[in-house]
Amino acid sequence: MKKKGKAEKQKGESSLKTGAILAALLTAVAVFAVMVQMEKKILTQYEKGVIYVAAVEIPKGEIITESNYAKYFVQQELDCSSIPATAVCSADQIKGLVAKTDIEQGVLLTLGMFESLEEVLETMEHPVIAGFKAEDLYQVVSGVLRSGDRVNIYSVKEDAVTLVWQNVFVQQVFDASGTAIASGDDVTAAQRINVYLNQKDVEQFYGELAAGSLRVVKNCS
Repeated sequence: MKKKGKAEKQKGESSLKTGAILAALLTAVAVFAVMVQMEKKILTQYEKGVIYVAAVEIPKGEIITESNYAKYFVQQELDCSSIPATAVCSADQIKGLVAKTDIEQGVLLTLGMFESLEEVLETMEHPVIAGFKAEDLYQVVSGVLRSGDRVNIYSVKEDAVTLVWQNVFVQQVFDASGTAIASGDDVTAAQRINVYLNQKDVEQFYGELAAGSLRVVKNCS
């Protein structure tokens, strides 16, 4: 009986030791898992991501194209934790955008600084580009129009002024020789102007243009 009791006692002690070892092992595994997660979290804070910043000043209204995006955009690495969700991070996001305002050199670029030319045109049934010369109108905002500007076009007849087209997008402007004027050029007078219109409005536009009844007002908002 004594031998049996002693054997049972040893067996119980052995079970306790095994349980303690298993508990310690599980605790160690849990601690290790927590440490791994903490390490991942710390490393994530310092993980690098690629963003775009303005290589030079980007003028308001500048349309980003295949030929000029390398001039205006340069890649830079930052900690991922410092990169906003709306940051411009890939070339696919760049092309076809139009700068809403002047953007200073070195500024971290976000999508909110631009508007999509496609978004501008999708509100139009059949957009076309209509061109006219400054002398065709009584006044064209003293030649200060630039690509990306918005204008309101009024018709003036017998002292009655009517808003005909609102928030018209200026596609491109040119000097007297037909050379395109850069958006950042605030000296050269725009003598020829291209704007986006609905195709259905072109006949009326050129008819009133020929009659000398149209006036252009730049939208500054």
